[in-house]
Amino acid sequence: MTNFVVKKPWTGRIGALLGIMVLALSLRTAVSVVPPLLGELRGELGFDASTIGLLAMLPPLVFAIFGLLTPALVRRFGLEKVLVAAVVLAVAGQLLRAGSGAVWPFLGLSAVVMAGYGIGNVVLPPLVKKYFPDRVGVVTAGYVTLLAVGTALSPQLAVPVAGLTNWRVSIGLWSMVSLVVLLPWAMQAWRDRRDRLVLAGADDAGLSPSAGGDGTVSAVPKLLPWRSPVAWGLAIFLAGNSAQTYVYFTWLPPYLSGHGLDAATAGSALAYFAILGLPVSLLVPLWIPRMKNPIFAILLFAACWATGHLGLYLSPSDGTWLWVTFSGLGQGTFATALLMVNLRSRTTHGSAVLSGFSQGVGYAFAGVAPLFFGTIRDATGSWTASFAMLGVCLVVMLAGAVMINPKRYIEDSAVVAVAPGGARAGGAAS
Repeated sequence: MTNFVVKKPWTGRIGALLGIMVLALSLRTAVSVVPPLLGELRGELGFDASTIGLLAMLPPLVFAIFGLLTPALVRRFGLEKVLVAAVVLAVAGQLLRAGSGAVWPFLGLSAVVMAGYGIGNVVLPPLVKKYFPDRVGVVTAGYVTLLAVGTALSPQLAVPVAGLTNWRVSIGLWSMVSLVVLLPWAMQAWRDRRDRLVLAGADDAGLSPSAGGDGTVSAVPKLLPWRSPVAWGLAIFLAGNSAQTYVYFTWLPPYLSGHGLDAATAGSALAYFAILGLPVSLLVPLWIPRMKNPIFAILLFAACWATGHLGLYLSPSDGTWLWVTFSGLGQGTFATALLMVNLRSRTTHGSAVLSGFSQGVGYAFAGVAPLFFGTIRDATGSWTASFAMLGVCLVVMLAGAVMINPKRYIEDSAVVAVAPGGARAGGAAS
């Protein structure tokens, strides 16, 4: 089935737009605020090498678990209800984490925070698909850009805010950004409820929409993403990309500090790496949809990744900012992965399933990368094998890119559940 998209006015979707954008701004702040503060956390909470490694593994591993669980939650409760519950979970976890007095409660509450944001990761693309099917590229460019802004701001401000107050305020402050997410979605829920009341007469007349007013998709057949080459390709692509990114977020500051940079400069390098996602976040969603073969853009970003890895390995203290620039621009692959969720799905339901599966599998692989990076360094006594591992991640990412390059959709290839009457549901959900 071919999509038929009609241009819609922005009126009536402003609440959803604000909700998507503020959610994107808040999704990574709780992750990236911690690494620059690890020096203080070591002394006060008792972090050591093993618990730091566990902390680094938490975001991608929890993202993976809730990436796989979220499509079922969305199917049962609807996008908006699941999103609100996730935000409440994340805010509560952040506030309680800021008050922790020991390392294990801090880690446990960090897992709660990541659970909320893991759900948020998955629902963003289908929210764009649902509310803005006619403006997927523009809205995706906006939210991926704000994702990069949030990722860059929190490590840059972490040390200065902690210096003026303490690390608890520096970490807990970002929960306020997440709390703001509830306001536009409450406004949108009120508008949706009003629209449902207006359309109640149409339901009585015999109309049967495929999605409920609360965002549920009960009439849509269940897709089995593990049967889809598109889903596996995007999962592999995201795994290779995220493995590299999480290694940088975990190891870039300590790696640079070990080569002569002070802690503040190393933290600034991480913030600079993150903020370089801004230009590519704006470019990718407006450029790649026009390409017949997105893999050519992916190859350009992969070359940036490779140059950055090689430069930081060979000359970490000379040309540091140049190498971080190349690696930062390589983050165009992440923006590409988020965009491809909607470019390789036909429906909101397909987008949710593809988003959950690709992020679940992808983050599971990425979760062990920072641990391996450090473990290999300790086992060999040098960084050579660790950086070689980044090269392997790059190859994995490119293998996934080959799989998602052809223009095909998850609804076309995923096997769906058998309907109650015994007939198999169609390949593409309407």
